[in-house]
Amino acid sequence: MKMIYMFLLFSIVTAGSCYSKSESTALSGPTVILKCDKVLENPTPDFMYFVPLISPTLVYSETSKGNGQKSGLISCVRKPTSKSFYASGEFQMQGSGFHKNKFDSAGMIARNTKGLKKGKPLQNILGYIKFEGEGYGWIEIKGKLDGKKATATEVKVHFNGRGKTSPVTVGLYSVKSVNGEYKYENKYDEIVARVNTLTFNKSTDKPMMGIIVSSVYAEGGKPGFWGNIKGSLANLIIKPLEIDKLGNDTMLDFGCALFEEKETFTFPKAKNLKAGGKD
Repeated sequence: MKMIYMFLLFSIVTAGSCYSKSESTALSGPTVILKCDKVLENPTPDFMYFVPLISPTLVYSETSKGNGQKSGLISCVRKPTSKSFYASGEFQMQGSGFHKNKFDSAGMIARNTKGLKKGKPLQNILGYIKFEGEGYGWIEIKGKLDGKKATATEVKVHFNGRGKTSPVTVGLYSVKSVNGEYKYENKYDEIVARVNTLTFNKSTDKPMMGIIVSSVYAEGGKPGFWGNIKGSLANLIIKPLEIDKLGNDTMLDFGCALFEEKETFTFPKAKNLKAGGKD
């Protein structure tokens, strides 16, 4: 009888809310405040914790000394219908410093050499995602409603709000084959792409993350006019990136939590996250 009671209690608690494997994870990551407020209380690495969660390889975190970056939602809109819903939450990133998630080069190279023609160079390997400086953005959520049960089907995170330049960049590099082997020390053509939008979709197959950039330029350089042109051209050929299923599910859950007016959201623990830099 005790077991039956516990099962019924669990069913009542979870009914009518977004629920996926990410919420049943035993180990938890940071808890962030979702309540829309002008006071930003979340450290940016916590608010953007989805980055290590989507990584299919080891990822190393690096935060600038004395980092003062804070992020949070400042306004929210919710529009439910009988069978669907739309929600949007504007967020602000404030404060100086940077937070960088660097992806393990050996793991990324190994993943991308699968099926590659012998001797052909590896191109545009994701090296890092970096949040630096201030800006505005907004999160768009689309989903389905079945009675009280909400299911998010698409979440878009925009970083170029209010006409401001996105504070988010990704580092990319290519690797040439030397004696039939691909090693990080043989990298070349290191570039930076400034990210405007990341897109997550509900999928039963291999999860993919869409990406839209505003500019592309050489590592250590500045975008300029040609960097913006290259960014526009890159969006015509850039392919969605394969990501970890837990990270994809978590972003859909995050979107549901925002729609359901939850005041907080707890991320599952990123199993691939390690402190400190590498390479």
